[in-house]
Amino acid sequence: MAASDVPMSPELEQIDGEIQDIFRALQNGFQKIDKIKDSNRQSKQLEELTGKMRECKRLIKEFDRVLKDEEKRNTSEVNKQLNDKKQFMIKELNSYVTLRKTYQSSLGNKRIELFDAGNDQVAEDNVQMASEMSNQQLIDSGVRQMDQTDQAIERSKMVVAQTVEVGAQTATTLTQQTDQMKRIGNELDSVHFSLKKASQMVKEIGRQVATDKCIMAFLFLIVCGVIAIIVVKIVNPHNKSIPDIPGLAPPAPPAQNRKLLSIDAFRML
Repeated sequence: MAASDVPMSPELEQIDGEIQDIFRALQNGFQKIDKIKDSNRQSKQLEELTGKMRECKRLIKEFDRVLKDEEKRNTSEVNKQLNDKKQFMIKELNSYVTLRKTYQSSLGNKRIELFDAGNDQVAEDNVQMASEMSNQQLIDSGVRQMDQTDQAIERSKMVVAQTVEVGAQTATTLTQQTDQMKRIGNELDSVHFSLKKASQMVKEIGRQVATDKCIMAFLFLIVCGVIAIIVVKIVNPHNKSIPDIPGLAPPAPPAQNRKLLSIDAFRML
């Protein structure tokens, strides 16, 4: 059924084109398996085809999802044709799944699980049963699994050891950083105390300086007053309103007054 036979939206056309490309790749791939003689290469080719079938299954589910979204916009006839096309793609994919099982059974390798269990028509059980394997194959498979388990355990031990080492280094680093933070806190306290003490000392010095300035100003005023009185006394010695300055001799009396004082003193004698 070609894509042009059924009217489809651009999104459905794109999905359908990808599915058809995968079907062509599957057809060519199974044809190549017949030409390959090496069983290992056949197994590898079969695994690649299995991956393509998984991708095809995903695209068919995407096709069904878009089809349900567009179901209301399409006519009933178009929806019927699109559903028929989806069923055709599922049947074609199932045919390739059956072909893959045939090749894998002939190779005698462990089957690869392709689809999950569910309501999907393409879901199948692809795990080889232990009864289909020979004793030697069972032994070899068990040895390989034990080796892989041992390797996984060793890797886990290495990861755990590395994790413990990193945890110890991290704990040491955190302890060092905690101690450093404590030291920084103590240093900050010391700096704060020193700044507080320096501030108090600056205030005391300021008060002392202010007191000294007041004293100097007061002394300056006293000196200025004394100088002013001395100047006034010298300029106007008979001014009685200005008292004598202690330690400063009064002005000498005039000559006539000195004579009168001498005469009075003589009479008294």
